[in-house]
Amino acid sequence: MPVIESSVEIPVSTHIAFAVSQTTGTTRLLWDPFIASQKFLDGADEPARGVRTLTHHHWHLKMISQYVSYNPPTNVGMKMIEGPWFLENLAAGWRFVPVDGDNNRTVATWRYSFTCRPAWLAPIAERIGVHILGRDIERRISGFAKGCSNPEVLAALER
Repeated sequence: MPVIESSVEIPVSTHIAFAVSQTTGTTRLLWDPFIASQKFLDGADEPARGVRTLTHHHWHLKMISQYVSYNPPTNVGMKMIEGPWFLENLAAGWRFVPVDGDNNRTVATWRYSFTCRPAWLAPIAERIGVHILGRDIERRISGFAKGCSNPEVLAALER
């Protein structure tokens, strides 16, 4: 199973980093280049373990995901429930760790793991997926770092 990971050090607390990672709606669109739209399902109005979301990607792909962990301010994980035909499974998660005990600096790590289908195509598709998702994760973590210093994003956290 391919695993792709990227980390960035940002000048905010783990609490702020976690909160930015979980922004939704127009606030999320200010920093996340992956998402065209995202909404909670089943009447949920905030993230929590077991909550499902519907996400539309800019490439017109859609996915239903479910939170498998939600532990502010340290980590959050999700798994794909339904998605594009070529993905057998996809999981993603954030981890937030203070830098050397400094509550105002955080290392944020974003990770994907996935497998492709059909099985006969998986070896080639997964190599391509590592390349595509590798670029994607770098764009997302860079956008996230910028979001952590975006006054509009930070103001939304206070609301």
